[in-house]
Amino acid sequence: MKKKVVALLPMKANSERVKGKNFKLLAGKPLFQWILDALLSDKNIDQIVINTDAKSILIENGLQESDRVVIRERKPELCGDLVSMNLILADDIEHVPADTYLMTHTTNPLITGNTISDALNQYHNNLDKHDSLFSVNKIQTRFYREDMTPVNHDPDNLIRTQDLEPWFEENSCLFIFSAASFSLTNARIGSKPMMYITPALESVDIDEPEDWEMACALAERLVAKEVKS
Repeated sequence: MKKKVVALLPMKANSERVKGKNFKLLAGKPLFQWILDALLSDKNIDQIVINTDAKSILIENGLQESDRVVIRERKPELCGDLVSMNLILADDIEHVPADTYLMTHTTNPLITGNTISDALNQYHNNLDKHDSLFSVNKIQTRFYREDMTPVNHDPDNLIRTQDLEPWFEENSCLFIFSAASFSLTNARIGSKPMMYITPALESVDIDEPEDWEMACALAERLVAKEVKS
């Protein structure tokens, strides 16, 4: 029997560091539309749930609800910058049953449908060992503490950076879990998670103004490549 997969795409009206970023045009279309299109391209995702306090803004920007795209108006007590995302996810899980939940953000616009599909496959193929999946950046470079002491290398015995022990940075692009794993930790990362390395060019997370500039450059390059092809 096919497992029901629901994508959770929380979205708020306001943002502090990049004003109105969820609705700003990125290479010709609103930021939120980029990740929404990627999710819609994966036919294994049955439904995309947008938990938001900005329903009217989304509709003004052309979003239409359908069998696959559902807008859940965020409860007043769950609105605000200081509300834990886990509380918002718990509310969605309670009201939208599914076998598998995939959570992502509008601020990760360059994640592709292929990457989403592969991450879902990796999750489902490893349920005998892991109960959840989260995406990471793989980093192999030299780190120092503030007092200049080395963290992960010996300055007197320099080796190639590609031979350093890799470190993994949670990048918030993708989280995949079940209601059961969420209930164990009250979080999107369960008790036996696996890491999933996303491609570097897809892993931009728009948090600061310079992140927006980087995403714009990459998005415009992608659009130009599509026009040429």
